[in-house]
Amino acid sequence: MEAFGGSVRNGILNLAIKDEHALYAAYMPYVKNGGLFICTRKQYVLGDEVFILLDLVDEPERIPVTGRVIWLTPKGLGGNRKEGVGIQLNERHNNIQGKIETYLAGLMESGKPTNTM
Repeated sequence: MEAFGGSVRNGILNLAIKDEHALYAAYMPYVKNGGLFICTRKQYVLGDEVFILLDLVDEPERIPVTGRVIWLTPKGLGGNRKEGVGIQLNERHNNIQGKIETYLAGLMESGKPTNTM
Protein backbone atom coordinates (compact mmCIF):
# COMPACT_ATOMS: atom_id res chain seq x y z
CA MET A 1 0.00 0.00 0.00
CA GLU A 2 1.38 3.38 -0.98
CA ALA A 3 0.29 6.64 0.56
CA PHE A 4 1.88 10.04 0.01
CA GLY A 5 5.20 8.71 -1.25
CA GLY A 6 6.25 6.10 1.32
CA SER A 7 4.93 2.72 2.22
CA VAL A 8 2.37 2.45 4.99
CA ARG A 9 3.36 -0.01 7.69
CA ASN A 10 0.70 -2.31 9.19
CA GLY A 11 -2.12 -1.06 6.99
CA ILE A 12 -4.72 1.48 8.00
CA LEU A 13 -5.36 2.63 11.55
CA ASN A 14 -8.97 3.24 12.49
CA LEU A 15 -9.71 5.74 15.22
CA ALA A 16 -13.27 6.34 16.40
CA ILE A 17 -13.63 9.24 18.82
CA LYS A 18 -17.23 9.54 19.94
CA ASP A 19 -17.09 12.43 22.40
CA GLU A 20 -15.01 15.40 23.50
CA HIS A 21 -13.58 13.61 26.56
CA ALA A 22 -12.17 10.78 24.42
CA LEU A 23 -10.81 13.38 21.99
CA TYR A 24 -9.16 15.26 24.85
CA ALA A 25 -7.47 12.03 26.00
CA ALA A 26 -6.16 11.28 22.49
CA TYR A 27 -5.16 14.76 21.30
CA MET A 28 -1.54 15.90 21.52
CA PRO A 29 -1.73 19.73 21.28
CA TYR A 30 1.99 20.23 21.94
CA VAL A 31 2.87 18.51 18.64
CA LYS A 32 3.41 20.72 15.57
CA ASN A 33 0.34 20.36 13.31
CA GLY A 34 -1.39 18.48 16.14
CA GLY A 35 -1.10 14.85 17.08
CA LEU A 36 -3.30 11.92 18.05
CA PHE A 37 -2.54 9.02 20.34
CA ILE A 38 -4.00 5.77 19.04
CA CYS A 39 -4.28 2.70 21.23
CA THR A 40 -2.99 -0.23 19.19
CA ARG A 41 -1.03 -3.45 19.58
CA LYS A 42 0.47 -3.11 16.11
CA GLN A 43 4.22 -2.57 16.15
CA TYR A 44 5.60 0.65 14.72
CA VAL A 45 8.92 2.45 14.79
CA LEU A 46 9.49 6.15 15.10
CA GLY A 47 9.15 7.83 11.72
CA ASP A 48 6.73 5.30 10.21
CA GLU A 49 4.19 6.95 7.95
CA VAL A 50 0.60 5.95 8.70
CA PHE A 51 -2.85 6.36 7.21
CA ILE A 52 -5.73 6.91 9.62
CA LEU A 53 -9.46 6.75 9.07
CA LEU A 54 -10.77 9.12 11.73
CA ASP A 55 -14.36 8.97 12.94
CA LEU A 56 -14.49 12.30 14.77
CA VAL A 57 -17.30 13.14 17.22
CA ASP A 58 -20.17 14.60 15.17
CA GLU A 59 -18.54 14.67 11.73
CA PRO A 60 -20.84 13.03 9.17
CA GLU A 61 -18.09 11.05 7.40
CA ARG A 62 -14.81 9.37 8.28
CA ILE A 63 -11.86 11.66 7.70
CA PRO A 64 -8.77 10.25 5.96
CA VAL A 65 -5.62 11.55 7.68
CA THR A 66 -1.93 10.90 7.13
CA GLY A 67 0.85 11.32 9.64
CA ARG A 68 4.08 10.06 11.13
CA VAL A 69 4.76 8.04 14.30
CA ILE A 70 6.45 10.28 16.86
CA TRP A 71 5.55 8.56 20.15
CA LEU A 72 5.61 4.92 21.27
CA THR A 73 4.07 3.52 24.43
CA PRO A 74 5.00 -0.17 24.57
CA LYS A 75 2.98 -2.84 26.34
CA GLY A 76 3.72 -3.19 30.04
CA LEU A 77 5.14 0.28 30.55
CA GLY A 78 3.22 0.67 33.79
CA GLY A 79 1.65 3.70 35.37
CA ASN A 80 -1.71 2.84 33.77
CA ARG A 81 -0.38 3.94 30.38
CA LYS A 82 -2.21 2.53 27.36
CA GLU A 83 -0.24 0.71 24.69
CA GLY A 84 -0.16 2.62 21.42
CA VAL A 85 1.41 5.24 19.18
CA GLY A 86 1.36 9.00 18.87
CA ILE A 87 0.89 10.31 15.35
CA GLN A 88 1.95 13.77 14.20
CA LEU A 89 -0.64 14.94 11.68
CA ASN A 90 0.63 15.87 8.24
CA GLU A 91 0.75 19.64 7.72
CA ARG A 92 -1.87 19.37 4.98
CA HIS A 93 -4.41 18.52 7.67
CA ASN A 94 -4.51 21.94 9.33
CA ASN A 95 -8.29 21.89 8.94
CA ILE A 96 -8.46 18.71 11.06
CA GLN A 97 -6.36 20.32 13.78
CA GLY A 98 -8.74 23.28 13.74
CA LYS A 99 -11.80 21.02 14.02
CA ILE A 100 -10.24 19.11 16.92
CA GLU A 101 -9.38 22.30 18.79
CA THR A 102 -12.90 23.64 18.22
CA TYR A 103 -14.37 20.48 19.77
CA LEU A 104 -11.95 20.85 22.68
CA ALA A 105 -12.66 24.54 23.39
CA GLY A 106 -12.89 24.81 27.16
CA LEU A 107 -11.26 21.43 27.83
CA MET A 108 -7.71 22.21 26.65
CA GLU A 109 -6.74 23.92 29.91
CA SER A 110 -8.50 21.47 32.23
CA GLY A 111 -5.31 19.76 33.39
CA LYS A 112 -6.96 16.34 33.34
CA PRO A 113 -4.72 13.39 32.48
CA THR A 114 -4.50 12.26 28.86
CA ASN A 115 -3.16 9.14 27.18
CA THR A 116 0.27 10.79 26.88
CA MET A 117 0.52 13.12 29.88
